[in-house]
Order: sequence, then structure tokens, then C-alpha cells
Amino acid sequence: MIRKVWLALGGAAAMAVLLSPAALAQDGQPTADGGTSRGRTVRTDAVKINTYKIILVGDSTMAPTSGWASMFCAHHVKSSVACLNLGRGGRSTRSYRAEGSWDGAMAEAKVPGYRATYVLIQFGHNDQSSVAERWTDMAKEFPDNLRRMVEEVRAARAIPVLVTPLTRREFVKGKLNNTLEPWSAKVREVASALKVPLVDLNASSAALVQQMGAEAATTLAQTGPNAEELAAARAGSTLKPRSAEDARLPPVPTGADGPRGQFVRKFDYTHVGDKGADVFAALVARDLARAVPDLRSQIAP
Repeated sequence: MIRKVWLALGGAAAMAVLLSPAALAQDGQPTADGGTSRGRTVRTDAVKINTYKIILVGDSTMAPTSGWASMFCAHHVKSSVACLNLGRGGRSTRSYRAEGSWDGAMAEAKVPGYRATYVLIQFGHNDQSSVAERWTDMAKEFPDNLRRMVEEVRAARAIPVLVTPLTRREFVKGKLNNTLEPWSAKVREVASALKVPLVDLNASSAALVQQMGAEAATTLAQTGPNAEELAAARAGSTLKPRSAEDARLPPVPTGADGPRGQFVRKFDYTHVGDKGADVFAALVARDLARAVPDLRSQIAP
């Protein structure tokens, strides 16, 4: 068409025809009313969305590759939620603050631009520890630390959510030995006193693990049990966890560039692999939606 018009009219007259709205529309270019012949509509601005932020603060049972939180962020929140897993292995309510991790979490909580920011707090495993830099007194220090965290989250204009510690999967004669129940009771007390939403992960995970039984629960670990550990689980009583020295880091990656980080994957009754993370993240999603109704539309089962 363009060649025929140019030859028939020539010069300025041809140019005027080619730049007319009708001619532009025939070539799929913008028309005078802002549309095109190829079906594009008139331009408008996108509707503003409401975005949320969830910050996860806790120990190794929340941390990447050893806990449930990364699976929660990957599979259970919508794209309108910024989900940040700040769980770190070996941390207690005391050491998480002492090393500066809590300062980082609070800096994230203060970032503006979100309709609401939620901080999920889960500790207990390492507060229960005997390691010098970790342990806390369960009767007073542990709940006091949680209260301080709640108050500081609120001061940052964010919303605290307390999470009771994930159960260990230790069994004695077919019965789950839930050693973290007393610590969970303290978390519940703080949540009740300060009117904080509560995700009772200890209760829900303990019920599920008891239902599974000792043998099936071994499949939730980072790696599989050895023959002796599996035989004991089949008999209903788990063995004492292997020492930390039995865990081995994978070979250090070679080469001048590329990722160099390493994760330990081991069999025990505390940490979880992908299957365990998937199972417990689903429990958190369900119970968080119940505890915080405003997040229901943002959380997937």
C-alpha cells in the first residue's frame, strides 16, 4: 500500500496521506483516539495494590535448609507479600539480640511502603540449650526477652506474632517426648498477657508427629537415618541424637568464581529437610490465617 500511494501522489502529498490516522491504523500504529488497529486499548495507569511484609525471626528450625520458613515463603504467600526469613541456627532470644541479628530485623520492620508488616518470633530450642552464649532461664528471662521483642516490634509500627517452638521428634515407647512444651507454655502466657496473635506450632506439630509415629517421623529429617536409628524408631523409641561432630560439611566448591556457601545436612530429630519443611510450613500457614484474619487473603494453604 505504502509504495502505491507514494508512486501515485509523490512528495508532500504522499507524506500527508501516509501520516493520516487511517493510514497509521492500517499499519498497526497508534490511532488518533489512542488505540491501534491491532486491538490495543487506550493506556491507563495500574490500580495501586496493597503490599504486606512478613519477617520471620527465630532459630534453626526456621532457618534456610534446616527449618520450615523458607518453604513457607516459597509456597504459602502471594506475590503481594514480601516474605523474609531471618531464622538463624543456634540462636536463642538472648544470642539473637547480642549478635545484632535483632537490630537487622527491626531495621526491616521499619521499612515504609507496606500496608502492614508482621514479625513472627519463634524461639525456645536454644534458650533450652546448655551452650554458654545461648541458654536463658525459662521462668523469667525467656518470657522477659519475648516481651521486650514484642514491645520493640510494636514501637517500630509493625505487628508481632508469637510462634511456639517446633516440636522435636523424639519418642519413648511410642510416645512423643515433647521437651519443649514447658517453653511453649511460657510463649502462650506472653501472648495472652500482651494480646499478641499466637501460632501454636508446638501443639500442632506435636499432634501431627505423634500421629505419624516414630518411624514415619524419620522421613522429615534432612537426611535419612542409619540402620540402627531406623530399627529403634520402628520399635517406638528413638536413639540419642548423634553428636555435632558426626555432621560433615559437603566438599568446598572449587573454581575461581561461583557460589561458595555450605549447608550441613544431617539426620536428627530437630531439623527438617524439604519434606519436613513442607509439612510444618503448611501448619504455620493454616494457623497464621486463623490467628491473623487480616492476612487470610494473602496466605495460601
